[in-house]
Amino acid sequence: MRAFAELLEHLTLAPGRDAKRALLTRYFATTPDPDRGHALAALIGETRRGAAGPAMLRALAASRVDPVLFALSYDFVGDLAETLALIWPARDGADAPPRLGEVVDRLAATSRAALPGLLTTWLDASPAPVRLGLLKLITGGLRVGVSAGLARAALADFSGRAEEEIAEAWHATAPPYGALFAWAEGRGPRPDAAGAPVFRPPMLAQALPGPEALGEDLTAWRAEWKWDGVRVQLVAGPGGRRIFSRSGEDLSAAFPEILEAMEFHATLDGELLVLPPGAPADAAPSPFAALQRRLGRRQPGAKLREALPAAVRLYDILFEGAQDLRPLAFDLRRARLENFFATRHPARMALSALIAVTDHAALARLAANARESGIEGLMLKRAASPYLPGRPRGEWWKWKRAALTIDAVLMYAQRGHGKRGSYFSDFTFGLWQGEGSDRRLVPVGKAYSGFTDAELAILDRFVRAHAIARFGPVREVEKTFVVEVAFDSAQRSTRHRSGVALRFPRIIRLRRDKPAEEADTLASLLAMI
Repeated sequence: MRAFAELLEHLTLAPGRDAKRALLTRYFATTPDPDRGHALAALIGETRRGAAGPAMLRALAASRVDPVLFALSYDFVGDLAETLALIWPARDGADAPPRLGEVVDRLAATSRAALPGLLTTWLDASPAPVRLGLLKLITGGLRVGVSAGLARAALADFSGRAEEEIAEAWHATAPPYGALFAWAEGRGPRPDAAGAPVFRPPMLAQALPGPEALGEDLTAWRAEWKWDGVRVQLVAGPGGRRIFSRSGEDLSAAFPEILEAMEFHATLDGELLVLPPGAPADAAPSPFAALQRRLGRRQPGAKLREALPAAVRLYDILFEGAQDLRPLAFDLRRARLENFFATRHPARMALSALIAVTDHAALARLAANARESGIEGLMLKRAASPYLPGRPRGEWWKWKRAALTIDAVLMYAQRGHGKRGSYFSDFTFGLWQGEGSDRRLVPVGKAYSGFTDAELAILDRFVRAHAIARFGPVREVEKTFVVEVAFDSAQRSTRHRSGVALRFPRIIRLRRDKPAEEADTLASLLAMI
Protein backbone atom coordinates (compact mmCIF):
# COMPACT_ATOMS: atom_id res chain seq x y z
CA MET A 1 0.00 0.00 0.00
CA ARG A 2 2.92 2.38 0.56
CA ALA A 3 3.82 2.59 -3.13
CA PHE A 4 0.17 2.89 -4.19
CA ALA A 5 -0.54 5.62 -1.62
CA GLU A 6 2.54 7.50 -2.81
CA LEU A 7 1.34 7.15 -6.41
CA LEU A 8 -2.08 8.58 -5.51
CA GLU A 9 -0.49 11.55 -3.75
CA HIS A 10 1.78 12.32 -6.70
CA LEU A 11 -1.06 11.90 -9.21
CA THR A 12 -3.19 14.31 -7.20
CA LEU A 13 -0.47 16.96 -7.34
CA ALA A 14 0.69 16.30 -10.91
CA PRO A 15 0.14 19.42 -13.05
CA GLY A 16 -1.06 17.74 -16.24
CA ARG A 17 -1.65 14.64 -18.35
CA ASP A 18 1.98 14.14 -19.35
CA ALA A 19 3.14 14.24 -15.73
CA LYS A 20 0.48 11.72 -14.69
CA ARG A 21 1.45 9.49 -17.61
CA ALA A 22 5.10 9.52 -16.52
CA LEU A 23 4.13 8.67 -12.92
CA LEU A 24 2.06 5.68 -14.05
CA THR A 25 4.80 4.45 -16.36
CA ARG A 26 7.35 4.54 -13.53
CA TYR A 27 4.93 2.81 -11.15
CA PHE A 28 4.29 -0.04 -13.60
CA ALA A 29 8.04 -0.45 -14.10
CA THR A 30 8.96 -0.54 -10.41
CA THR A 31 6.01 -2.32 -8.77
CA PRO A 32 5.73 -6.13 -8.77
CA ASP A 33 2.71 -8.25 -9.62
CA PRO A 34 -0.05 -8.43 -8.54
CA ASP A 35 0.02 -5.00 -6.87
CA ARG A 36 0.51 -3.02 -10.09
CA GLY A 37 -2.39 -4.87 -11.69
CA HIS A 38 -4.63 -4.17 -8.72
CA ALA A 39 -3.56 -0.52 -8.85
CA LEU A 40 -4.43 -0.33 -12.53
CA ALA A 41 -7.86 -1.83 -11.85
CA ALA A 42 -8.51 0.58 -8.98
CA LEU A 43 -7.49 3.64 -11.00
CA ILE A 44 -9.88 2.83 -13.84
CA GLY A 45 -12.75 1.72 -11.56
CA GLU A 46 -12.57 -2.05 -12.03
CA THR A 47 -12.34 -2.95 -8.33
CA ARG A 48 -14.99 -3.07 -5.62
CA ARG A 49 -15.98 0.53 -5.05
CA GLY A 50 -17.87 2.24 -2.28
CA ALA A 51 -17.35 -0.57 0.25
CA ALA A 52 -17.27 2.05 3.02
CA GLY A 53 -19.50 5.11 3.05
CA PRO A 54 -19.44 8.40 5.00
CA ALA A 55 -21.47 6.93 7.87
CA MET A 56 -18.89 4.19 8.43
CA LEU A 57 -15.99 6.66 8.38
CA ARG A 58 -17.74 8.92 10.87
CA ALA A 59 -18.37 5.94 13.16
CA LEU A 60 -14.70 4.98 12.99
CA ALA A 61 -13.71 8.54 13.83
CA ALA A 62 -16.09 8.58 16.80
CA SER A 63 -14.44 5.42 18.17
CA ARG A 64 -11.01 7.06 18.42
CA VAL A 65 -11.32 10.87 18.24
CA ASP A 66 -13.15 13.50 20.29
CA PRO A 67 -16.23 14.43 18.23
CA VAL A 68 -15.78 18.19 18.65
CA LEU A 69 -12.15 18.00 17.59
CA PHE A 70 -13.07 15.87 14.59
CA ALA A 71 -15.85 18.26 13.56
CA LEU A 72 -13.49 21.24 13.72
CA SER A 73 -10.82 19.34 11.78
CA TYR A 74 -13.28 18.23 9.11
CA ASP A 75 -14.54 21.79 8.77
CA PHE A 76 -10.97 22.94 8.11
CA VAL A 77 -9.81 20.09 5.84
CA GLY A 78 -13.04 19.75 3.88
CA ASP A 79 -12.64 16.07 2.93
CA LEU A 80 -13.90 13.27 5.19
CA ALA A 81 -11.36 10.61 4.20
CA GLU A 82 -8.44 13.03 4.39
CA THR A 83 -9.56 14.28 7.81
CA LEU A 84 -9.79 10.75 9.21
CA ALA A 85 -6.40 9.82 7.73
CA LEU A 86 -4.71 12.82 9.32
CA ILE A 87 -6.36 12.68 12.74
CA TRP A 88 -6.34 8.91 13.32
CA PRO A 89 -4.21 8.25 16.46
CA ALA A 90 -1.18 6.02 15.88
CA ARG A 91 -0.86 2.79 17.87
CA ASP A 92 2.49 1.44 19.05
CA GLY A 93 3.28 -2.15 18.15
CA ALA A 94 0.89 -2.31 15.21
CA ASP A 95 1.59 -4.57 12.26
CA ALA A 96 3.08 -3.30 9.02
CA PRO A 97 0.69 -1.77 6.46
CA PRO A 98 -0.98 -4.35 4.19
CA ARG A 99 0.02 -4.84 0.58
CA LEU A 100 -2.37 -3.56 -2.06
CA GLY A 101 -3.12 -7.10 -3.26
CA GLU A 102 -4.00 -8.13 0.28
CA VAL A 103 -6.38 -5.18 0.65
CA VAL A 104 -8.22 -6.06 -2.57
CA ASP A 105 -8.45 -9.76 -1.71
CA ARG A 106 -9.62 -9.15 1.87
CA LEU A 107 -12.21 -6.60 0.77
CA ALA A 108 -13.70 -9.11 -1.65
CA ALA A 109 -13.99 -11.71 1.14
CA THR A 110 -15.15 -9.44 3.99
CA SER A 111 -18.78 -8.74 4.81
CA ARG A 112 -19.97 -5.19 5.37
CA ALA A 113 -20.53 -5.94 9.06
CA ALA A 114 -16.91 -7.05 9.51
CA LEU A 115 -15.42 -4.23 7.45
CA PRO A 116 -15.09 -1.63 10.27
CA GLY A 117 -12.96 -4.01 12.33
CA LEU A 118 -10.72 -4.83 9.38
CA LEU A 119 -10.38 -1.18 8.45
CA THR A 120 -9.48 -0.27 12.03
CA THR A 121 -6.66 -2.83 11.97
CA TRP A 122 -5.31 -1.45 8.72
CA LEU A 123 -5.52 2.18 9.89
CA ASP A 124 -3.65 1.30 13.07
CA ALA A 125 -0.87 -0.29 11.02
CA SER A 126 -0.44 2.58 8.57
CA PRO A 127 1.08 6.07 8.58
CA ALA A 128 -1.09 8.98 7.48
CA PRO A 129 -0.31 8.87 3.72
CA VAL A 130 -1.08 5.15 3.57
CA ARG A 131 -4.24 5.66 5.62
CA LEU A 132 -5.43 8.20 3.07
CA GLY A 133 -4.69 5.84 0.19
CA LEU A 134 -6.59 3.06 1.95
CA LEU A 135 -9.62 5.22 2.61
CA LYS A 136 -9.70 6.59 -0.93
CA LEU A 137 -9.50 3.06 -2.31
CA ILE A 138 -12.20 1.67 -0.04
CA THR A 139 -14.61 4.57 -0.50
CA GLY A 140 -14.08 4.64 -4.27
CA GLY A 141 -13.11 8.31 -4.18
CA LEU A 142 -9.68 8.26 -5.83
CA ARG A 143 -10.28 11.39 -7.96
CA VAL A 144 -6.74 11.57 -9.34
CA GLY A 145 -7.55 12.24 -12.99
CA VAL A 146 -6.64 8.86 -14.47
CA SER A 147 -8.82 7.55 -17.28
CA ALA A 148 -8.59 4.22 -19.06
CA GLY A 149 -7.08 6.07 -22.02
CA LEU A 150 -4.35 7.61 -19.88
CA ALA A 151 -3.60 4.21 -18.32
CA ARG A 152 -3.32 2.67 -21.80
CA ALA A 153 -0.90 5.41 -22.85
CA ALA A 154 1.28 4.75 -19.78
CA LEU A 155 1.24 1.00 -20.48
CA ALA A 156 2.32 1.76 -24.05
CA ASP A 157 5.24 3.82 -22.74
CA PHE A 158 6.13 1.08 -20.26
CA SER A 159 6.03 -1.73 -22.83
CA GLY A 160 7.14 0.06 -25.99
CA ARG A 161 4.03 -1.22 -27.78
CA ALA A 162 1.32 0.68 -29.61
CA GLU A 163 -1.72 1.87 -27.65
CA GLU A 164 -4.01 -0.04 -30.00
CA GLU A 165 -2.18 -3.28 -29.19
CA ILE A 166 -2.46 -2.50 -25.48
CA ALA A 167 -6.21 -1.88 -25.77
CA GLU A 168 -6.86 -5.16 -27.56
CA ALA A 169 -4.69 -7.22 -25.18
CA TRP A 170 -6.15 -5.46 -22.13
CA HIS A 171 -9.68 -6.68 -22.77
CA ALA A 172 -8.44 -10.25 -23.15
CA THR A 173 -7.42 -10.31 -19.48
CA ALA A 174 -8.93 -9.47 -16.10
CA PRO A 175 -7.58 -7.84 -12.92
CA PRO A 176 -4.85 -8.08 -11.74
CA TYR A 177 -3.78 -8.38 -15.39
CA GLY A 178 -0.89 -10.79 -14.85
CA ALA A 179 -0.88 -11.97 -18.47
CA LEU A 180 -1.01 -8.38 -19.73
CA PHE A 181 2.08 -7.35 -17.76
CA ALA A 182 3.91 -10.55 -18.68
CA TRP A 183 3.35 -9.77 -22.37
CA ALA A 184 4.25 -6.09 -21.87
CA GLU A 185 7.61 -7.14 -20.39
CA GLY A 186 8.27 -9.78 -23.03
CA ARG A 187 7.86 -12.68 -20.59
CA GLY A 188 4.76 -14.19 -22.15
CA PRO A 189 2.57 -14.34 -25.24
CA ARG A 190 0.10 -11.66 -26.19
CA PRO A 191 -3.23 -12.31 -24.42
CA ASP A 192 -5.68 -13.79 -26.88
CA ALA A 193 -9.17 -12.32 -26.84
CA ALA A 194 -10.46 -15.53 -28.48
CA GLY A 195 -13.51 -13.79 -29.91
CA ALA A 196 -14.19 -11.73 -26.80
CA PRO A 197 -15.48 -8.15 -27.36
CA VAL A 198 -12.43 -5.90 -27.60
CA PHE A 199 -12.29 -2.11 -27.39
CA ARG A 200 -10.42 -0.25 -30.11
CA PRO A 201 -9.23 3.33 -29.50
CA PRO A 202 -11.62 5.66 -31.36
CA MET A 203 -10.83 8.26 -33.98
CA LEU A 204 -11.39 11.76 -32.61
CA ALA A 205 -11.80 15.17 -34.19
CA GLN A 206 -9.85 18.39 -33.83
CA ALA A 207 -11.66 21.68 -33.20
CA LEU A 208 -12.08 23.49 -36.52
CA PRO A 209 -9.72 26.52 -36.42
CA GLY A 210 -11.75 28.21 -39.17
CA PRO A 211 -13.60 27.44 -42.41
CA GLU A 212 -10.35 28.02 -44.31
CA ALA A 213 -9.05 24.70 -42.91
CA LEU A 214 -11.50 22.92 -45.23
CA GLY A 215 -10.07 24.52 -48.36
CA GLU A 216 -12.06 25.91 -51.25
CA ASP A 217 -13.28 22.54 -52.56
CA LEU A 218 -15.85 21.09 -50.17
CA THR A 219 -16.47 18.01 -52.30
CA ALA A 220 -13.66 16.29 -50.38
CA TRP A 221 -15.62 16.55 -47.11
CA ARG A 222 -18.63 14.84 -45.56
CA ALA A 223 -20.75 16.57 -42.92
CA GLU A 224 -23.00 15.16 -40.22
CA TRP A 225 -24.50 16.42 -36.98
CA LYS A 226 -22.51 16.32 -33.77
CA TRP A 227 -25.12 14.83 -31.47
CA ASP A 228 -25.19 15.88 -27.84
CA GLY A 229 -24.77 12.50 -26.17
CA VAL A 230 -21.97 10.10 -25.23
CA ARG A 231 -19.67 8.58 -27.85
CA VAL A 232 -19.79 4.78 -27.65
CA GLN A 233 -18.38 1.73 -29.37
CA LEU A 234 -20.69 -1.27 -29.77
CA VAL A 235 -18.78 -4.56 -29.98
CA ALA A 236 -20.66 -7.82 -30.51
CA GLY A 237 -19.71 -11.27 -31.72
CA PRO A 238 -19.49 -14.95 -30.77
CA GLY A 239 -17.51 -14.12 -27.62
CA GLY A 240 -20.01 -11.64 -26.13
CA ARG A 241 -21.29 -8.08 -26.31
CA ARG A 242 -19.98 -4.89 -24.80
CA ILE A 243 -20.75 -1.17 -24.88
CA PHE A 244 -17.62 0.93 -24.38
CA SER A 245 -17.27 4.66 -23.83
CA ARG A 246 -14.69 6.48 -25.93
CA SER A 247 -12.17 6.03 -23.10
CA GLY A 248 -12.79 2.27 -22.89
CA GLU A 249 -15.09 2.26 -19.86
CA ASP A 250 -17.60 -0.60 -19.96
CA LEU A 251 -21.14 0.87 -19.99
CA SER A 252 -22.91 -2.41 -20.77
CA ALA A 253 -24.69 -2.85 -17.44
CA ALA A 254 -26.14 0.67 -17.56
CA PHE A 255 -27.83 0.14 -20.96
CA PRO A 256 -29.19 -3.42 -21.11
CA GLU A 257 -31.73 -2.55 -23.82
CA ILE A 258 -28.90 -1.57 -26.19
CA LEU A 259 -26.94 -4.69 -25.30
CA GLU A 260 -30.00 -6.82 -26.07
CA ALA A 261 -30.35 -5.18 -29.49
CA MET A 262 -26.75 -5.98 -30.51
CA GLU A 263 -27.63 -9.18 -32.37
CA PHE A 264 -24.80 -8.93 -34.86
CA HIS A 265 -21.09 -9.61 -35.33
CA ALA A 266 -19.55 -6.19 -35.81
CA THR A 267 -17.92 -3.18 -34.14
CA LEU A 268 -19.90 0.04 -34.56
CA ASP A 269 -19.10 3.65 -33.64
CA GLY A 270 -21.94 5.93 -32.58
CA GLU A 271 -23.53 8.34 -30.12
CA LEU A 272 -25.52 7.13 -27.13
CA LEU A 273 -28.70 9.19 -26.67
CA VAL A 274 -31.93 9.15 -24.69
CA LEU A 275 -35.21 9.54 -26.61
CA PRO A 276 -38.72 10.57 -25.56
CA PRO A 277 -40.76 7.50 -24.53
CA GLY A 278 -42.21 5.71 -27.54
CA ALA A 279 -40.18 7.71 -30.07
CA PRO A 280 -38.50 5.92 -33.00
CA ALA A 281 -34.72 5.48 -32.99
CA ASP A 282 -34.21 8.33 -35.48
CA ALA A 283 -36.31 10.86 -33.52
CA ALA A 284 -34.89 14.06 -32.05
CA PRO A 285 -33.14 13.09 -28.79
CA SER A 286 -33.99 14.30 -25.30
CA PRO A 287 -31.66 16.85 -23.63
CA PHE A 288 -28.34 15.62 -22.29
CA ALA A 289 -29.66 15.92 -18.72
CA ALA A 290 -31.93 12.94 -19.43
CA LEU A 291 -28.95 10.85 -20.50
CA GLN A 292 -27.07 11.88 -17.36
CA ARG A 293 -29.79 10.25 -15.26
CA ARG A 294 -29.10 6.97 -17.06
CA LEU A 295 -25.32 7.30 -16.83
CA GLY A 296 -25.53 7.50 -13.05
CA ARG A 297 -27.26 4.11 -12.75
CA ARG A 298 -25.13 1.03 -13.28
CA GLN A 299 -28.21 -1.23 -13.23
CA PRO A 300 -31.29 0.85 -14.12
CA GLY A 301 -34.73 -0.43 -13.22
CA ALA A 302 -37.52 -1.10 -15.70
CA LYS A 303 -39.36 2.15 -14.87
CA LEU A 304 -36.28 4.26 -15.55
CA ARG A 305 -35.62 2.45 -18.83
CA GLU A 306 -39.22 3.06 -19.91
CA ALA A 307 -39.12 6.74 -18.95
CA LEU A 308 -35.67 7.34 -20.46
CA PRO A 309 -35.21 4.84 -23.32
CA ALA A 310 -31.71 4.71 -24.80
CA ALA A 311 -30.78 4.62 -28.47
CA VAL A 312 -27.62 4.88 -30.56
CA ARG A 313 -27.08 7.12 -33.59
CA LEU A 314 -24.54 5.24 -35.74
CA TYR A 315 -21.54 7.05 -37.26
CA ASP A 316 -19.17 4.39 -38.52
CA ILE A 317 -18.34 0.68 -38.78
CA LEU A 318 -14.89 -0.56 -37.73
CA PHE A 319 -15.31 -4.32 -38.13
CA GLU A 320 -17.88 -6.40 -39.95
CA GLY A 321 -17.51 -9.94 -38.77
CA ALA A 322 -13.77 -10.49 -38.45
CA GLN A 323 -12.96 -8.08 -41.30
CA ASP A 324 -11.12 -4.93 -40.25
CA LEU A 325 -12.63 -1.99 -42.15
CA ARG A 326 -10.60 0.75 -40.51
CA PRO A 327 -8.02 1.07 -43.33
CA LEU A 328 -10.82 1.88 -45.81
CA ALA A 329 -11.73 5.45 -46.74
CA PHE A 330 -14.66 7.03 -44.92
CA ASP A 331 -16.89 6.87 -48.01
CA LEU A 332 -16.30 3.12 -48.34
CA ARG A 333 -16.91 2.52 -44.63
CA ARG A 334 -20.08 4.59 -44.83
CA ALA A 335 -21.34 2.45 -47.71
CA ARG A 336 -20.60 -0.67 -45.67
CA LEU A 337 -22.41 0.82 -42.67
CA GLU A 338 -25.49 1.68 -44.74
CA ASN A 339 -25.57 -1.83 -46.22
CA PHE A 340 -25.09 -3.38 -42.76
CA PHE A 341 -27.93 -1.30 -41.36
CA ALA A 342 -30.28 -2.06 -44.25
CA THR A 343 -29.58 -5.77 -43.86
CA ARG A 344 -29.64 -6.06 -40.06
CA HIS A 345 -32.13 -3.36 -39.00
CA PRO A 346 -30.77 -3.35 -35.41
CA ALA A 347 -33.33 -2.22 -32.86
CA ARG A 348 -32.80 1.06 -30.96
CA MET A 349 -30.33 2.27 -33.58
CA ALA A 350 -30.46 4.72 -36.48
CA LEU A 351 -27.95 6.06 -38.98
CA SER A 352 -26.58 9.53 -38.37
CA ALA A 353 -27.60 11.28 -41.59
CA LEU A 354 -25.05 12.86 -43.88
CA ILE A 355 -25.69 16.54 -44.61
CA ALA A 356 -25.28 17.94 -48.10
CA VAL A 357 -22.34 20.36 -48.22
CA THR A 358 -22.67 22.95 -50.97
CA ASP A 359 -20.60 26.00 -49.98
CA HIS A 360 -18.95 27.63 -46.99
CA ALA A 361 -21.85 30.00 -46.35
CA ALA A 362 -24.36 27.15 -46.13
CA LEU A 363 -22.05 25.26 -43.81
CA ALA A 364 -21.73 28.29 -41.53
CA ARG A 365 -25.52 28.64 -41.41
CA LEU A 366 -25.88 24.99 -40.41
CA ALA A 367 -23.38 25.43 -37.57
CA ALA A 368 -25.06 28.65 -36.40
CA ASN A 369 -28.52 27.02 -36.37
CA ALA A 370 -27.42 23.84 -34.58
CA ARG A 371 -28.55 25.16 -31.19
CA GLU A 372 -32.11 25.71 -32.41
CA SER A 373 -32.21 22.04 -33.36
CA GLY A 374 -30.85 20.90 -29.99
CA ILE A 375 -27.63 19.68 -31.63
CA GLU A 376 -24.08 20.28 -30.41
CA GLY A 377 -22.66 21.25 -33.78
CA LEU A 378 -21.21 19.74 -36.94
CA MET A 379 -18.70 17.00 -37.73
CA LEU A 380 -16.67 17.35 -40.92
CA LYS A 381 -14.86 14.23 -42.14
CA ARG A 382 -12.52 13.90 -45.07
CA ALA A 383 -14.08 11.49 -47.57
CA ALA A 384 -10.78 9.65 -48.03
CA SER A 385 -9.90 9.39 -44.32
CA PRO A 386 -9.13 5.94 -42.89
CA TYR A 387 -10.22 5.26 -39.30
CA LEU A 388 -7.14 6.18 -37.25
CA PRO A 389 -6.91 6.07 -33.44
CA GLY A 390 -6.34 9.37 -31.63
CA ARG A 391 -6.72 12.87 -33.13
CA PRO A 392 -4.98 12.87 -36.54
CA ARG A 393 -4.93 16.51 -37.61
CA GLY A 394 -6.72 17.50 -40.76
CA GLU A 395 -8.85 14.34 -41.14
CA TRP A 396 -11.86 15.06 -38.92
CA TRP A 397 -12.98 18.47 -37.65
CA LYS A 398 -15.67 19.42 -35.13
CA TRP A 399 -17.50 22.73 -35.47
CA LYS A 400 -19.24 23.28 -32.15
CA ARG A 401 -21.95 25.84 -31.58
CA ALA A 402 -20.94 28.99 -29.69
CA ALA A 403 -21.23 28.96 -25.90
CA LEU A 404 -23.98 30.81 -24.03
CA THR A 405 -23.11 33.19 -21.20
CA ILE A 406 -24.72 34.75 -18.14
CA ASP A 407 -23.59 37.21 -15.48
CA ALA A 408 -24.18 35.49 -12.14
CA VAL A 409 -23.57 36.26 -8.48
CA LEU A 410 -21.18 34.18 -6.39
CA MET A 411 -23.10 32.57 -3.51
CA TYR A 412 -21.09 29.64 -2.05
CA ALA A 413 -17.58 28.23 -2.31
CA GLN A 414 -15.88 24.99 -1.36
CA ARG A 415 -12.25 23.91 -1.26
CA GLY A 416 -10.98 21.96 -4.23
CA HIS A 417 -8.91 18.80 -4.36
CA GLY A 418 -5.32 17.94 -5.23
CA LYS A 419 -3.15 20.91 -6.12
CA ARG A 420 -6.14 23.19 -5.47
CA GLY A 421 -6.79 21.74 -2.04
CA SER A 422 -5.59 24.92 -0.32
CA TYR A 423 -7.91 27.16 -2.39
CA PHE A 424 -11.63 27.69 -2.52
CA SER A 425 -12.07 26.65 -6.15
CA ASP A 426 -15.59 25.16 -6.44
CA PHE A 427 -18.05 28.01 -6.78
CA THR A 428 -21.86 28.04 -6.70
CA PHE A 429 -23.46 30.97 -8.47
CA GLY A 430 -27.02 32.28 -8.73
CA LEU A 431 -29.40 34.53 -10.65
CA TRP A 432 -32.17 36.88 -9.58
CA GLN A 433 -35.77 35.76 -9.32
CA GLY A 434 -38.86 37.81 -8.47
CA GLU A 435 -39.50 41.53 -8.22
CA GLY A 436 -39.36 44.19 -5.51
CA SER A 437 -39.27 42.88 -1.96
CA ASP A 438 -39.60 39.30 -3.27
CA ARG A 439 -36.43 39.56 -5.36
CA ARG A 440 -33.87 36.96 -4.30
CA LEU A 441 -30.92 34.97 -5.63
CA VAL A 442 -31.52 31.37 -6.70
CA PRO A 443 -28.54 28.99 -7.19
CA VAL A 444 -28.38 27.81 -10.80
CA GLY A 445 -25.04 26.05 -11.11
CA LYS A 446 -21.55 25.22 -9.91
CA ALA A 447 -18.23 25.82 -11.70
CA TYR A 448 -14.67 24.86 -10.91
CA SER A 449 -12.86 25.70 -14.16
CA GLY A 450 -12.38 28.39 -16.78
CA PHE A 451 -10.46 30.85 -14.60
CA THR A 452 -6.71 31.44 -14.54
CA ASP A 453 -4.50 30.85 -11.50
CA ALA A 454 -4.41 34.61 -10.92
CA GLU A 455 -8.21 34.80 -11.03
CA LEU A 456 -8.45 31.81 -8.69
CA ALA A 457 -6.30 33.70 -6.17
CA ILE A 458 -8.67 36.68 -6.38
CA LEU A 459 -11.72 34.47 -5.88
CA ASP A 460 -10.09 32.67 -2.95
CA ARG A 461 -9.22 35.94 -1.21
CA PHE A 462 -12.79 37.17 -1.67
CA VAL A 463 -14.23 34.00 -0.13
CA ARG A 464 -11.95 34.20 2.91
CA ALA A 465 -12.62 37.89 3.46
CA HIS A 466 -16.38 37.85 2.82
CA ALA A 467 -17.60 34.52 4.22
CA ILE A 468 -20.79 34.95 6.26
CA ALA A 469 -21.67 31.33 7.15
CA ARG A 470 -20.17 27.85 7.26
CA PHE A 471 -21.72 24.53 6.31
CA GLY A 472 -18.96 21.98 6.84
CA PRO A 473 -16.43 22.59 4.05
CA VAL A 474 -18.77 25.07 2.29
CA ARG A 475 -18.67 28.83 2.84
CA GLU A 476 -21.55 31.16 2.13
CA VAL A 477 -20.30 34.55 0.97
CA GLU A 478 -21.66 38.07 0.69
CA LYS A 479 -23.66 38.36 -2.53
CA THR A 480 -21.56 41.08 -4.14
CA PHE A 481 -19.18 39.35 -6.57
CA VAL A 482 -20.34 38.94 -10.20
CA VAL A 483 -18.79 36.36 -12.53
CA GLU A 484 -19.42 35.71 -16.22
CA VAL A 485 -20.29 32.05 -16.71
CA ALA A 486 -20.14 30.27 -20.08
CA PHE A 487 -22.02 27.02 -20.70
CA ASP A 488 -22.90 24.83 -23.65
CA SER A 489 -26.64 24.57 -23.09
CA ALA A 490 -29.44 25.02 -20.55
CA GLN A 491 -32.01 22.30 -19.89
CA ARG A 492 -35.04 22.01 -17.65
CA SER A 493 -34.42 19.82 -14.62
CA THR A 494 -36.62 18.76 -11.72
CA ARG A 495 -33.49 17.83 -9.73
CA HIS A 496 -32.46 21.47 -9.27
CA ARG A 497 -34.33 24.04 -7.19
CA SER A 498 -34.04 26.59 -9.97
CA GLY A 499 -35.66 24.19 -12.43
CA VAL A 500 -32.73 24.40 -14.85
CA ALA A 501 -29.42 22.56 -15.35
CA LEU A 502 -26.36 23.91 -17.18
CA ARG A 503 -24.09 21.82 -19.40
CA PHE A 504 -20.34 22.36 -18.79
CA PRO A 505 -20.51 25.65 -16.86
CA ARG A 506 -17.19 27.47 -16.42
CA ILE A 507 -16.22 30.91 -15.11
CA ILE A 508 -14.63 32.87 -17.96
CA ARG A 509 -14.44 36.38 -16.51
CA LEU A 510 -14.53 38.16 -13.15
CA ARG A 511 -16.95 41.10 -13.29
CA ARG A 512 -15.79 43.23 -10.37
CA ASP A 513 -16.98 46.22 -12.43
CA LYS A 514 -20.62 45.09 -12.34
CA PRO A 515 -22.92 45.54 -9.31
CA ALA A 516 -24.61 42.36 -8.14
CA GLU A 517 -28.01 43.98 -8.63
CA GLU A 518 -27.33 44.08 -12.38
CA ALA A 519 -26.65 40.35 -12.73
CA ASP A 520 -28.93 38.32 -14.98
CA THR A 521 -32.29 36.87 -14.00
CA LEU A 522 -33.50 33.30 -13.87
CA ALA A 523 -36.10 34.23 -16.48
CA SER A 524 -33.36 35.24 -18.94
CA LEU A 525 -31.65 31.87 -18.39
CA LEU A 526 -34.88 29.92 -18.88
CA ALA A 527 -35.37 31.75 -22.16
CA MET A 528 -32.12 30.17 -23.40
CA ILE A 529 -33.49 26.63 -23.16
